[in-house]
Amino acid sequence: MNISPQDIASYKENGATVVRGLFSREQILQLEGGIARNMAEPSGLSIVASRPEDPGYFIEDFCNWQRIDEYRDFVFNTRAAEAAGQLMGCNTVRLYHDHLLVKEPKTVARTPWHQDQPYYNIDGFDNISMWLPVDPVAADSTLKFVAGTHKQGWLMPRSFMTNEAKWFPEGSLKDLPDIDGNPDKFKILAWGLEPGDAVFFHMLTLHGAGGVAGGNRRRVVSFRFIGDDTTFAPRPWRTSPPFPGLADELQKGASMDHPLFPVLWRR
Repeated sequence: MNISPQDIASYKENGATVVRGLFSREQILQLEGGIARNMAEPSGLSIVASRPEDPGYFIEDFCNWQRIDEYRDFVFNTRAAEAAGQLMGCNTVRLYHDHLLVKEPKTVARTPWHQDQPYYNIDGFDNISMWLPVDPVAADSTLKFVAGTHKQGWLMPRSFMTNEAKWFPEGSLKDLPDIDGNPDKFKILAWGLEPGDAVFFHMLTLHGAGGVAGGNRRRVVSFRFIGDDTTFAPRPWRTSPPFPGLADELQKGASMDHPLFPVLWRR
């Protein structure tokens, strides 16, 4: 494995770390094939996250591992889940979902600062996301993190396009700090990446990204993993992504023992 004690310490302290050369060229090409199929056959959960006047194009899609063979083979047959388990320090790693994020050349749409977990239907601290590009990613368009924010609790989730508090009532959670207006107050982590490199981060770590300059393309699949203490938390709203009917099968506080969330690795 490429996971070092320094990687584990960095993840635990900062809530994000980069692992260089975790995947082979062949594995990246496999994932590239899955992205091409996903782009040609988007699911009903796909969304366009850029505005009509954007000179580029930003598309996202969710929960395709059961129909995209390349995604399924990748997540079951590479070291991704083992790496996630080592970083989390967990005994069991389940797949939560996959997430496609493609920014075409000249996309100006930013991914605003946010945490992931408040948009989800899970509770618990044992979770991790792997952000895996199949293209080289420059420092100005990579994913950026505010170190240590995974230890500071939940912040208000808002809609990316309209900045609305659609999920939790206004005032019920603390708002995000003004990171862009006060960058010197925060420890920002960001890594330029080559195919085969992977970034891992906690679902409560504040993160965001810029657009894509010039002729560059940024194709990413992010696999979300859950660990030992994760439990089901039904919400009275549509989560992102939604899991229709799951609340009829799992009780609040139940383990995520369900075919939608297969075990990928055990210690």
